[in-house]
Amino acid sequence: MKTKAQTKISSPSVQPYISAGTILPEMTVKGVLLGIFLAIVLAGSNAYLGLKMGQTISASIPAAVISMTVLRMFRRSNILENNIVQTIASAGEVAAAGVVFTIPALVVMGYWHEFHYWQITLIAVVGSVLGILFTVPLRRALVVDGDLKFPEGVATAEVLKAGDGKDSAGVKDLIFGASAAALIKFSQSGLQILGENVKAWYSVGGAIFGFSNGLSLAMLGAGYIVGLKVAINLLVGAIIAWVIAVPLYSMMGTPQDYGLTADASAFDFAMAIRSQKIRFIGVGVLTVGGLWALISLIQPIRSAVLSSFDALRKARLGHAVQITRTEKDIPMTLVLLLVGAAMIPVFMIFNYVMEAAHLPITSGLYWASLSFLTVFALFVGFICASIGGYMAGIVGSSCNPISGITIAAILVVSLSLLMILKTEIDFKSNPDIVTTVAAMVIIIGSIVAVIAAFSCDNLQDLKAGHLLGSTPWKQQITLIIGGIAGALVVAPILQLLYEAYGVGGVFPREGMDLTQALTAPQATLMASVALGIFAQTLDWPLVILGVGIGVITILIDQFILKRSNSDFRLSVLTVTLGVYLPMDVVLPLIIGGIISFFAHRKITTKKAGLGSKYPAAVAKAERRGLLTASGLIAGDALIGILLAIPFAAYQSTSVLALVGPAFAETATVLGTLAFAGVGYYLYKLGAGAKVKLVS
Repeated sequence: MKTKAQTKISSPSVQPYISAGTILPEMTVKGVLLGIFLAIVLAGSNAYLGLKMGQTISASIPAAVISMTVLRMFRRSNILENNIVQTIASAGEVAAAGVVFTIPALVVMGYWHEFHYWQITLIAVVGSVLGILFTVPLRRALVVDGDLKFPEGVATAEVLKAGDGKDSAGVKDLIFGASAAALIKFSQSGLQILGENVKAWYSVGGAIFGFSNGLSLAMLGAGYIVGLKVAINLLVGAIIAWVIAVPLYSMMGTPQDYGLTADASAFDFAMAIRSQKIRFIGVGVLTVGGLWALISLIQPIRSAVLSSFDALRKARLGHAVQITRTEKDIPMTLVLLLVGAAMIPVFMIFNYVMEAAHLPITSGLYWASLSFLTVFALFVGFICASIGGYMAGIVGSSCNPISGITIAAILVVSLSLLMILKTEIDFKSNPDIVTTVAAMVIIIGSIVAVIAAFSCDNLQDLKAGHLLGSTPWKQQITLIIGGIAGALVVAPILQLLYEAYGVGGVFPREGMDLTQALTAPQATLMASVALGIFAQTLDWPLVILGVGIGVITILIDQFILKRSNSDFRLSVLTVTLGVYLPMDVVLPLIIGGIISFFAHRKITTKKAGLGSKYPAAVAKAERRGLLTASGLIAGDALIGILLAIPFAAYQSTSVLALVGPAFAETATVLGTLAFAGVGYYLYKLGAGAKVKLVS
């Protein structure tokens, strides 16, 4: 019987798959060891993908599939144990993603000539632990109390549920989605008999117009899960970037202005404008959107922290505090203690860099700068963790713009450091100091990138755990284990890839194949931004333009849509994704959201003829669509990870190709038909066409 002195903390928002009162083994020895092994393997795969294409793939779903396959060999295993395995494994991939987007910039700018093990490992470990600790208060604010979809977290949970065998009716839909996506992805990236995108760009009166649609079934599935409102926000951002900005900039310049030849194609011209103009506008929008999202999160984060401390206070006073198993996080006092302890290695990293730089500054300014960098790195890290986690809730982890978040952090840190140091340093007359200080900023950015990357992925995992009925503190502990495992191997992986391919136009030796070099696009961009700020060559008007777009978006939402009680609202962060992300990533997300809307509208129009069967019919149709969409994400991601192995081993992404460049147009047609076919099937499922409405 509960007395007045008792307090019960639980989540009313969702009924988990495994009830809070059911106790199952989660952190088992075999599960932890399997998770660590997968964390190391997936860290290597994603390090290659990040350096080659500037894009990593969320490993949660592939890890879940592998875990279910392996643990079925044991007599005793359960869904929560499988969830712990995928949690550890995905954390290893994230450690690699955060590092490969930033640290190679030190080699690109000539500050390093090889990848230093202990510095990189310390950065990755500290960033991993902080990213996980920061998600403790964010879990309640975003996962439990928020209304964000977290599409990859939902998909991971659905995969694990299907594998548990209790939802045999949904297994076929999940398997179909995964099989179709796996086959098509392998035919696209591996065999290359299906195209991966369809594009059409033209020059009309000196202005560039066109579209590029990625034929990614993972993005299609994610778009279906997040729905129409997110799709419209993404469309608004895409229109700003591609329908307005690109044509205007193409009319105001020539291909030669962007480093291209005079006869460059319209597509190449558009991509160059995006790289050199639109991305920086996107960073400005993202900065405003991130700050606005953080303001909106202050109250729920505050409530989560106060709730934890209130429970501790009542426990010390002897009151019985009942916290359900599914709501037990790492205690907030321990979180704060560990965050404080993390300041020590952060301080050591910055002190090492500043000592090696031999900056011509007084000791007072030295220690002031060092203290500022340490505290500011943690402060900015938490802000970026909040922003990244919020974005992951909107579109998932795989297409989350971690690089944009990191660039925004680099801008803020660089400006602050510039104001501090310029009192004693003339950067214009000291180009060597420019490189050194820019390297300091990159190191700060690398810590922030790892923190933000972990926040994105961890909250997806915690969302899956929330739906399944896992114990949050156990997931958080195993996330730390997986993060450390990935951090320990990412430096030698980077060095191995550097020795094999070269990175960002820099090669360890002469005579290497330039065509096989890993371009490291994100790290190269980081280097140019950091150097541009201190050399005072950065195009600030672009960033300011983005800030203006962000402010206007917020004003329209708050003073027009909100006051008119509109069902549709503009989310500045979602609009930001439409501006910043490549069009071939945004369009399939939009298409998925539109399919979801029309499928739901179709099934609801059948209400009159269904009578009392209507609610069950709609629920069944929606679940079949959700399971198939989850399968699309799972199959695409799994093949993407597996293909990284032969690609890295043979130093070529064409090692499995059955056709040559002459087949490209045919492949595009076939790939488009396959994409359209799966999209139509997804619509029919969601619309209830394949649902048996009458028993």
